[in-house]
Amino acid sequence: MGLLNPRALRWKIAALTAAACCAVAAVVGFLVHDATRERGLRLGHERTITRLIAAERELGRTGQAPPDIDVRPRDELPGPLARDLADQPDPSTGYATWYDAKDPNWYWMWGAVADGNGEFLVVREDMSTEVRSLQLLDRAIVKAVLAALLFVVPLAALATEPINRRLRHGARTARRIADGELDARIGSAGRARDEITEMSAAVDDMATALQRKLENEQRFTADVAHELRTPLMGLVTAAGLLPEDDEATVLVRDRVRALHALIEDLLEISRLDAGAERARLDTVPLGELVTDVVRRTGTETRVTAGEAASVETDPRRVERIVVNLVTNAHRHGAAPVEVAVTGPRIAVRDHGPGFPPALLDQGPQRFRTGASERGRGHGLGLTVAQGQAGVLGARLTFANAPDGGAIATLDLAPERPEGPEGPRRPEGPKRPEGPRRPAAAD
Repeated sequence: MGLLNPRALRWKIAALTAAACCAVAAVVGFLVHDATRERGLRLGHERTITRLIAAERELGRTGQAPPDIDVRPRDELPGPLARDLADQPDPSTGYATWYDAKDPNWYWMWGAVADGNGEFLVVREDMSTEVRSLQLLDRAIVKAVLAALLFVVPLAALATEPINRRLRHGARTARRIADGELDARIGSAGRARDEITEMSAAVDDMATALQRKLENEQRFTADVAHELRTPLMGLVTAAGLLPEDDEATVLVRDRVRALHALIEDLLEISRLDAGAERARLDTVPLGELVTDVVRRTGTETRVTAGEAASVETDPRRVERIVVNLVTNAHRHGAAPVEVAVTGPRIAVRDHGPGFPPALLDQGPQRFRTGASERGRGHGLGLTVAQGQAGVLGARLTFANAPDGGAIATLDLAPERPEGPEGPRRPEGPKRPEGPRRPAAAD
């Protein structure tokens, strides 16, 4: 994929290498061009002076200039040549030359010298050969640079492959860590001590520290929940001994039930965080399952399941998620609460104030409800629902309806890219799980 991506690092390095080669070639080509041009001008100047000297000798010997030599007065000389003669200390004896490059098809080196009679001997030396040679040299340099680029750019792209491979490996490992595989490490054994190695070591150290902190947090949550179970059982027993038909008894039992649900949620979250939960797959009619689950919640919830499908999933975990979503909608939203089952997708909607922006951006956070208008709660119901959806390999998304209200959608068959080993499926059960239990939401 990186081979075809023009923004990949390999092509950026190749482009930088090509730019450096072009810069070096431009400097070298300019120097060679300038030196060759100066050499041609010097040779033309020497040939022109040689012809003028020969013309002077012929004029002194015969009294006439050679046939290929013009004799002109000063006012008929080309302007630059006349100015060059005027700038000399003794215009009557000095030689003057001027290179005329105005005509792109013909080039001349002019030369002039005084003949002693008030006129000047004028010579024109053809410079076309030197100019054509210089043009051929420029073309040869350009062709050589293009040929070098055809070799250098692919070579630079191939030379960066070890760097790209190490970076891709680091990116894949970082994604694995982000997906919850906290034991994944990039590693740097046998590699040179360069910037990539230092970055890999820093990422590995960060992953180790993160893993240690998360494990401590999970252990603390599980220990607290387990330690609270013993006094909770005492509270449950004591609440059962209170006299019936007493207002204080009703209040105490209600709080004991809430505390019991909170502790069970904490234990479930600790199991989800530790990766101890496994899905037990079975083919179930989703519409019938959701209708029965909503009915047993005892809430006024309208269920639409006309387009439901049969899916392969863990019905106990689907029940847990649906109960939490419906209870959360009634507790924090507003009536009417609607559940729609379409194919493998379950959507739970209320008509309250909607989900807070923090939840939509970051997802559910334990012990955080996000907004006071959503009501009070511990923020565990949606966290548990999202964790159970992860065990199922499903996708749980949260959104707000345009006309108001919150929408939670559970997709039991989300589209996901297939890797080299094919699409991922939830793992089978590795340990027996307890009986079904009604779930509490936030």
